[in-house]
Amino acid sequence: MIQAFAASLHAKRLLARALVALGALAASAHANAPLDIRIALVIGNSAYSGSAALANPANDAKAMSEQLRTLGFQVLELRDGSRSQMTEAIDDVRKRLQGKGGVGMLYYAGHGVQIDWRNYMVPVDARPRSQTEVVAQAVDVDSVINAFKQAGNRVNILVLDACRNNPFEGTASVKGLAQLDAVPGTFLAYATAPGNIAEDGEGSNGLYTTYLLQELAKPTARIEDVFKRVRLQVRQKSRGNQIPWESTSLEDDFVFNDGRGSGTAVAAAPTPKPPLQERDEMFVREKAQWDRIKHSRDPDDFYAFLQAYPNGMVSEAAQSRLDQISKPQVTPTPIQGRHSTQRNPRVGDEIEYIYRDYLTGLETRRETLRVTAIKDGFVEINNGQQIVTLAGGTVRNDMGIEFDPPLQTLPADEFQIGKRWTSRSQQTMPKSLPTPTGGVGWIEQEMKVTAYEQITVLAGTMNAYRVEASLRTYRGLSGKITYWVNNGGLIVKYVRQAKISFPNGVTRDSSWTREVVRIHKPR
Repeated sequence: MIQAFAASLHAKRLLARALVALGALAASAHANAPLDIRIALVIGNSAYSGSAALANPANDAKAMSEQLRTLGFQVLELRDGSRSQMTEAIDDVRKRLQGKGGVGMLYYAGHGVQIDWRNYMVPVDARPRSQTEVVAQAVDVDSVINAFKQAGNRVNILVLDACRNNPFEGTASVKGLAQLDAVPGTFLAYATAPGNIAEDGEGSNGLYTTYLLQELAKPTARIEDVFKRVRLQVRQKSRGNQIPWESTSLEDDFVFNDGRGSGTAVAAAPTPKPPLQERDEMFVREKAQWDRIKHSRDPDDFYAFLQAYPNGMVSEAAQSRLDQISKPQVTPTPIQGRHSTQRNPRVGDEIEYIYRDYLTGLETRRETLRVTAIKDGFVEINNGQQIVTLAGGTVRNDMGIEFDPPLQTLPADEFQIGKRWTSRSQQTMPKSLPTPTGGVGWIEQEMKVTAYEQITVLAGTMNAYRVEASLRTYRGLSGKITYWVNNGGLIVKYVRQAKISFPNGVTRDSSWTREVVRIHKPR
């Protein structure tokens, strides 16, 4: 009887384990399933009346629909849509996505306007003569965002090739579209920078969509890489007069062309972070190319580098150099209530910092930084004791440590909430700072802009972007950093929580804080 009972108990345990395994398998399948559901709403409006007519949006929509279908999207295509047709299509795509946790995409080409910081797609039957009539006759982009939100999508993608000249005189607040923060789980792309306009194009497709179609066809490219390459090509082709813009809040990787175009739906698995050895090899390759071009004055060298490494470990430094030798002709207007970050150091500027121990809060030292020279995009501080770039890269810090390429603590372009970048540099320690692991190695930081908020430091109260970062070095230093950057591009507060792990197994705390005490700009 005991044996029978034991056998029965064993069988029950096996059954329970099987049920758990099946449940886990089902959960795994459910977790992977959402990216198998891809539905895109593609709208191209060309047939506006009179001088408002556009040549390319209907062509753009047709070509985009065909491309997305090859990438496994179900496509709802609408060309030359009226307001009622557009709103019905938005509701239709919401219903198809409802509760599936999938991928929803909007591609819109046509006229677009902004009113009071809201963006509107203009139907072909609209005849607005005032801003009030735009609101009544056009379709708010927020209605698509809300539809995707109600559907419970895992990933939302909105592409707006709608920055053409506004033919409806007196109906927009300002030109172009308004900048928005991407809501959670959303990737938002504009054909040109917010507040600017783009031409309709000379061929059968618009300039932006031409390059987007090309990049979408490339296999295994992450969404950020796709749009970064499009941005570079449009900028290069237009000679800086049109620069696309993106904002993202995606946490997972998304790949357009992941192989499902053959008819087999395969969930796009997140790309794992490469192991340290592979990252080292990636950096060696990028650094070799950087060394080849870093002194070049030819913008094409940096365009080519960024096409090869659109979001690599040296990309922000390369972008910074490109902007220095080929200044962008357009800049995005900021989000309502914010100011653009203007990095405008001048000789004679002084910034005083106070350093404190992170654990005790006790002052450890003070430091006054004075700009003594600015030349060829480099800012010398205290007669060359420190050197930084105009775009926020550190070439030499106050301890004499040198970085090549410059350690890009600030983004090369505009601050945007959700902006991510990685910066790895070769780090050379001065002889005055001997280390047990040698004087040359690497430092890597992964940064993300997380907020725009008010902060109070000893120098006063101000608005600033908060950046959160991880830190690792070849010397065993690791930890996290939080810092705040004001509208002048100055780091006004810096909090480092880190430790150093030595080869013998001993660890030492290396946490400290720094904040601005005084900012002086000569008249």
